[in-house]
Amino acid sequence: MRDRGEYLFTSESVSEGHPDKVADRISDTVLDCFLSQDPYSRVACETLVTTNRIVIAGEVRGPGSVTKDLLSHLARLAVHDIGYEQEGFHWQTAAVECHLHAQSAHIAMGVDAAGNKDEGAGDQGIMFGYACTETPELMPAPIFYAHLILRRISEMRRNKDPMVAGLLPDAKSQVTLRYIDGKPVGATSIVVSTQHVEKRDGKDLEQAEIKRMLWPIVESSLPKGWMCAGDEFYVNPTGKFVISGPDGDCGLTGQDHRGHLRRRLPAWRRRILGQGPDEG
Repeated sequence: MRDRGEYLFTSESVSEGHPDKVADRISDTVLDCFLSQDPYSRVACETLVTTNRIVIAGEVRGPGSVTKDLLSHLARLAVHDIGYEQEGFHWQTAAVECHLHAQSAHIAMGVDAAGNKDEGAGDQGIMFGYACTETPELMPAPIFYAHLILRRISEMRRNKDPMVAGLLPDAKSQVTLRYIDGKPVGATSIVVSTQHVEKRDGKDLEQAEIKRMLWPIVESSLPKGWMCAGDEFYVNPTGKFVISGPDGDCGLTGQDHRGHLRRRLPAWRRRILGQGPDEG
């Protein structure tokens, strides 16, 4: 980050009910099941979720006690914990297909340590990240507060807090902070898109009402005085958000959600983070 002048930095977060996060959660559940029964298990699990369907596929090496029926059951429990009980995606009625099979012997040769050979991961990739002192958690402030907003909404939803009555699991937040001489000083705009019921107490749940519900949650999630102006707080800016989750958007394991960056970042950093030299 620059340590001189003024600039904006934007980061985005998605909730546990976002379709890609649902897929991640199910893949993690499969991995946890194998490792709990054999810590030397090998699991490469990909999950797809869409309208009332869950597809689990990949390669594994582990104990025979981990059956497809067990994994299908655990996948349903994961979806139940997230909170999906909707007509288009329901933990009880969704079709679950498990197509996991034994790991290729050729791949196993590359990932097993033998003699003085290093143990590999099977695939190659570059990870990039850094710690900073902008927050006590050592996370950059924009992504920290984007995560925090969704976490607080999720906790309130799970606790059936009437303040968020009508909100559903799928949500996304985006926080833009203004920096002066390398230090964040406040939010210039915030976006929260959240899935919701169509009607509450027999009446249409209007976007203006959802904005009123979310304002105090977002404001209290930020440091005092950091809340953006009311006309820069965008809630469901494209309109109502009823058909969503895996019913509205197919989800896949491993689809990352990087923060959107200003073009004023150095070109090398844009490329490392997956942006081309001309992308904003």
